[in-house]
Amino acid sequence: MSTSTEASAPPTGVVATLILASLGAFLTSLDVVVVSTALPTLQSHLHANLSDLEWTINGYNLAFASLMLTGAALGDRFGRRNMYVLGVGVFTLSSIACALSSSTGSLIAARVVQGAGAAVVLPLTLTLISDAFPIEKRGAAIGIWGGITGLGVAAGPVLGGLIIQDISWQWIFWINVPVGAAVMVLCLALLKDSRGARPQLDLVGVALVCASLFALTWAPVRAPSIGWGDPEVIIALVVGAVLMGAFLTWQRRARFPMLPLEYFSSRGFSTANGVAFFLSFSLIGSLFMIAQMFQVGLGFNPLQAGLRILVWTAMPMLIAPIAGGLSDKIGNKPFMMFGLILQGGGLLWLALVSKPDVAYTTLVGPLIVAGIGIAMVFPTVANAVVGSVPIIDSGVAAGTNNTVREGGGVFGVAVLAAVFAANGGYSSPASFMHGFKAAEIVAAVVAIVGAGVAALAPNKQQADAANPNALLVPATLQTAEQV
Repeated sequence: MSTSTEASAPPTGVVATLILASLGAFLTSLDVVVVSTALPTLQSHLHANLSDLEWTINGYNLAFASLMLTGAALGDRFGRRNMYVLGVGVFTLSSIACALSSSTGSLIAARVVQGAGAAVVLPLTLTLISDAFPIEKRGAAIGIWGGITGLGVAAGPVLGGLIIQDISWQWIFWINVPVGAAVMVLCLALLKDSRGARPQLDLVGVALVCASLFALTWAPVRAPSIGWGDPEVIIALVVGAVLMGAFLTWQRRARFPMLPLEYFSSRGFSTANGVAFFLSFSLIGSLFMIAQMFQVGLGFNPLQAGLRILVWTAMPMLIAPIAGGLSDKIGNKPFMMFGLILQGGGLLWLALVSKPDVAYTTLVGPLIVAGIGIAMVFPTVANAVVGSVPIIDSGVAAGTNNTVREGGGVFGVAVLAAVFAANGGYSSPASFMHGFKAAEIVAAVVAIVGAGVAALAPNKQQADAANPNALLVPATLQTAEQV
C-alpha cells in the first residue's frame, strides 16, 4: 500500500503543504510567547501567584510533552492530514475556553487541553513537510518552516502587548480562532492525506509513554513550589523512570512499536534530541524570565516590553530560513554547535549587564546574539532528527524530538523559576533583577552544555553516509509495510 504523498505532487500542493504546516507551528509558538508576555497582567487581573503563572505555561507544556509521541502515532494510523486538522480544531476550541476563563484554575485547565491539541499539530507539521519535499530540499523547506514559526515568536510579544494594553488579555486567545478555522478548511480542501507504516495503534505503548512522560514532567512542574527533595517530586521521578523503562521494554516486543529503538543507535538522531533538550531548557526558561524582566524589573508596559523583546524574538524569522538552506550544503552540525555557543554567550552577557536602571541599548547586543544562536539551531536540529530516519517514520522522529524539546522547556521554567526565587523576588525591581541575573547565568551554562552535545553530532559526510535515504523501513516495521 502507499504510505506517503506521491513524489510527483504538483508544485501548488507542495507549497500549500509548506504554508499550512508552517501555520500550525506558527499558532503553537505564538500562543506560548503571547501568554508569556501576559504573565504580569494575569498576575494582577486573576490574582495569580508565581505558581499559578508557572502553571499557565507548564500546564500547556505538560500535556504537550506527554502526548507528543501519541499525536505522531495517531497521524500514522488515522491519516496525517486528518489528525492535523483535528489537532488544530482542539487547539482552536480550547483557545475559546481560555478566552472565557474567569479564574486561574479554569485558564490552566483550558491550557492543558490546548497543549493536547498542539501535541497532535506540531509533530505532524514536520511529517507533512518531510513527506512533500525531496531530501535535497528538505533543509530549505524546514528553514522556511522555522522562519514562519519564528514569525509567531517575533510577533507574540508585540501582538500581546498591543492586545493587553488596548483591548484585554482575553484577546490573546481569541486571535487563534480565525487562523485555526482557516487552516482547518484549507487543509481539507488542498492537502492529500497520507499514513505511516503502522496499521495498528500500539495501545499498550500509548498508555505507558503517556503515564511515564506525565510523571517525568510533573516532577519539575511541582518542584519550584514544594522543593526538589519533597516525596511527591521524588516519587514522580521514580515512577516516571520505571514506566519509561517498561515502555522501552515493551517497544522491543511490540509488533508495531511507536518508537523503533534502533533509531537511538544513530548518532545523528541521539545528538539532535540531546541538543533539542538543552536548547529548549535555556530558551523557554529564559522566555519566562525575560518577558517579566522588561515589565517587573524595568517598568515597561506590555506593548513597550513586546517591542523591546523583538530584537531577540525576530532573529528566528530572519536567520532560520538562511540556516536551513545552508544546512543542505554544509550540514547541520556547525549550526547546532555554534548556535548554542552564541545563545549561551548572549544570555551570559545579558545576565552580567542586567540591573534595575540598565539602559535598553545595553541589552540590545546580548539579545541579538542570543537570538541569532537560537535561530541557527531551531531548523537544523529539526532537519537533523528527521534526516536520521526513513521518511516513512518522520512523524515518529518529529514526535520524539518535540517530546524531548518540550520536556526541556518544562525543566527550564521550573529550574530557572527556582533559581530566581532563591535569589530574588517580586518585592522590588532590584530584587527581581538580582534573581533574574542568577537565573540567566544558569540558562547560559545549559546552552553551552548543549553545544558540547552538538559537537558529538556527525558532520555532513558522516550524516550522508548514514542517511537511510528514505528508502529503508526499520526491521520492526517490515511486516507492517507488507500489510
